[in-house]
Amino acid sequence: MRILVVEDEPVLREGLVDLLRGAGHSVEAVADGEAALGRGSDPAIQLLLLDLMLPKLNGTEVCRRLRELRPDLPILILTALGDEDDKVAGLEAGADDYVTKPFGTRELLARVESMARRVQNARDPAQRIAAGDLTIDLGRCEAQRGEERIPLTPREVGILRWLFQHRSRAVQRSELLEHVWGHAADLQTRTVDMTIANLRQKIERDPARPAIVVTVKGLGYAWGPS
Repeated sequence: MRILVVEDEPVLREGLVDLLRGAGHSVEAVADGEAALGRGSDPAIQLLLLDLMLPKLNGTEVCRRLRELRPDLPILILTALGDEDDKVAGLEAGADDYVTKPFGTRELLARVESMARRVQNARDPAQRIAAGDLTIDLGRCEAQRGEERIPLTPREVGILRWLFQHRSRAVQRSELLEHVWGHAADLQTRTVDMTIANLRQKIERDPARPAIVVTVKGLGYAWGPS
């Protein structure tokens, strides 16, 4: 993958570049939020590793703006902010995943490879799902209702794909963490709930009464359309 590393601490930035290049990736690096926004908008960038504490423009705002510009760009947050509220704020801004500093190199590479596989799966091959008046194109990472096109993140596509594939039963949050996020380490079930809440705002006619991604009390979530 072509990866953009956004980290203002020089030693860590150079270490990340060396690590990712050693794993076979093409890597660029910038040191502030404004530069991240400029380079991250380039369609050639396939994955963003984003620190939150940045000069000029903070990482949460970079994430929010890039998510609007490039809905399908995978964003992995690197943060020293270990509080769950900070992690959830990053996910709400549009991040797909996060790693809390300090992190092990094996863990980081595993997260990157997991995201690469899941992005590829989300785009291979095109698959359309009808959900009432909504058409979900998993291959293009978007949904459509009438003339309205709704961009989806790779993580949101992964949730919809898994729920649809297992539509005969309820799916637990821990199952989504394992199979959509690719791991369960240090992630909380609130992560799933917040991601699904954002997804419902996009695809449900009435997010307060969801009909596509429905809640199964005491169990988790299920595919709603018959």
